Amino acid sequence: MSFASCDWRYDFTWRLTGPGLPARGRRSPLHGSSWRMAMTEPLAVACLAACITLRSCPAMSTLRLRTPSLLSACLPISRPHYLIVSILTLLSAPTLAANEAQPPDLAGALQAATARDPEAAQLRLRQVAAEAGVQVAQGLTPAPAAVSLNHLSDRLNQNQGRREWEVELGTPLWLPGQRRANLDTAQQALAETQARLNWRRLQLSGELREAWWQLAQARANASLANQREQAAKALEADVLRRYQYGDLARVDANLAKAESLAAESELMDANLKVQQARQAYAELTGAEAPGQLQPEALPTQTAASDETHPQTRWLQTTAALASDKLALQAASDRASPELAMRWTQQRSDALNPYDQAIGIKLTLPLSSGPRVQQDNAQARAELAQAEQALARTREHIERTIQQARQELDIADQQLTLTQARRQLTADNLQLAQKAFSLGEQDLNALLRARLADHEAQAALSRQALARDTAISRLRQALGLLPEEAQP
Repeated sequence: MSFASCDWRYDFTWRLTGPGLPARGRRSPLHGSSWRMAMTEPLAVACLAACITLRSCPAMSTLRLRTPSLLSACLPISRPHYLIVSILTLLSAPTLAANEAQPPDLAGALQAATARDPEAAQLRLRQVAAEAGVQVAQGLTPAPAAVSLNHLSDRLNQNQGRREWEVELGTPLWLPGQRRANLDTAQQALAETQARLNWRRLQLSGELREAWWQLAQARANASLANQREQAAKALEADVLRRYQYGDLARVDANLAKAESLAAESELMDANLKVQQARQAYAELTGAEAPGQLQPEALPTQTAASDETHPQTRWLQTTAALASDKLALQAASDRASPELAMRWTQQRSDALNPYDQAIGIKLTLPLSSGPRVQQDNAQARAELAQAEQALARTREHIERTIQQARQELDIADQQLTLTQARRQLTADNLQLAQKAFSLGEQDLNALLRARLADHEAQAALSRQALARDTAISRLRQALGLLPEEAQP
């Protein structure tokens, strides 16, 4: 059982005895008694701290710490260093639970998202049904055998002792080639369900990748907004101090105050977007996002193949399933014949003995031309639809891969340009700060330099994340699922 699923409660049992208690005749109700009470964690820690302060009292006994599945310890209160270790353990337990509940990378997040996805759960149940269908197709008969019982008597009218009993055991039979075709269809249905589940996992990975990088971008914007807010507060304090000494005009103090308010408003908006991105991520995975969002590795695969891409693989199995259904319809042009064994026991009246007989019955259903044509036409329509969808999907995947590679190339070029721009704005800001400190430039020039540097930092952060996002989108276009991070 993990820490996150534990209901943390702490049972304290103690007994007060010995000297220091009220004199005889005025005994305390606590003397010689014991109590057990369940506490939440803050109250438990407070009681532990109280026990440390009362460690010199000879009336102390034992402390019992009990959790559902972690540990059960009996610690003497007279040894305070044990209690300190216990307190640190209690305080760190919720932190450990929160860390374990967070998927460490995209691969772990995909597993969490797949586990809570309704469509994936339905596909897993369909997979179980397809496995059962394979077992049915491997049977000796297309359906289970049936037993029938028939009794005939003349008790209600003549009552001359006429009796007749009949027991029949019948089972359907496979048509020629029907069993092989049915088994191929069942196995192909199982493969189609597995391929559909893989395609659903790729769809979830696409949604997860977008939510992952939207959260990363929101966090980066919030960090930049926080830096701008701190720099604006420091500038406001410096300008206000110089204004009070008469070194700067009131308009400069107002400009610094306006810059501080604008930075604070930007920070509030950035924090709100971070909260929205966290909620979108939590809706997919059911857990909080990790503190550090790691990028994915650049794929070495150059193009998607029909054997690897989950969507084309699913459409291939769908087309193969439609073809197998068409073959099954051709082998099932009529209902299954039935072979039955009959046993009868009868007499004409009470004076004659029972006669027994055993026979065999074979039932051969006739073929229905219009119904066979209807089933074949439906199977052919499914096959044509699957083949057209497969051809269009291959074209779509090729265009998507080309677009993703172009986006990655542009992201690399723009990242190089924004890095050069960031170096220039940082140098200009340093020069503007020195000039403002020496009184060579006014506050407006410094604010413009700060704004340009802030925009360059934001652009650099966006471009770095845009490149990571482009890599994830290229992996998505190639049909590659997230990989586990290497330790």
